[in-house]
Amino acid sequence: MNILDVLQQSGGIGTMAKELGINESVAQAGAAALLPAILGGFKKTTQAQPSGLEGLGGLLGQLGGGGLLDSVLGSQPTPVNKGNEILGNIFGSKEVSRTVAAGAAQQTGISSDLLKKMLPVVAMMVAGYMAKQSGEESGGGGIGGLIGGLLGGGNKASSGGAMGGIGSLLDLDGDGNPLDDIIGMAGKLMR
Repeated sequence: MNILDVLQQSGGIGTMAKELGINESVAQAGAAALLPAILGGFKKTTQAQPSGLEGLGGLLGQLGGGGLLDSVLGSQPTPVNKGNEILGNIFGSKEVSRTVAAGAAQQTGISSDLLKKMLPVVAMMVAGYMAKQSGEESGGGGIGGLIGGLLGGGNKASSGGAMGGIGSLLDLDGDGNPLDDIIGMAGKLMR
């Protein structure tokens, strides 16, 4: 099961659709377009942390852990400031977030403004899910195995995993991580 299926089954996609006043199929398409960059951001953050995966687990805990997913699923409006904090940690700048939304808009036909509203919510769902799953993991797999499973390998990308479709279109250099390409696009836009 890929991460989009998990978010759909948890009720996160439906909750996001209701909050934003959109059709659930639009919410699902938007989430699918945003997931590759978010997962790539987590992967890049893990690689950049001096303490690696343990550092990412600590970061997820500081940001709210499994409660992040619960915040999206709860009856109160989603506190998107937490999602924006996650995006700041994994993308580094608002320009990268804007570029991610613009790229997803080109691929899906969904407005960039709507995708910008979806981005922090999807980031919270992913971070909360990863925190919950890593807390349930025992042994050496932990959060590293979870991120690896969510990101999949090159083979999963071609078979429609979380990095399939739009993720492979944004992954210009074919390294399995579209975030470096998105950051490069954002840099070109800034010039």
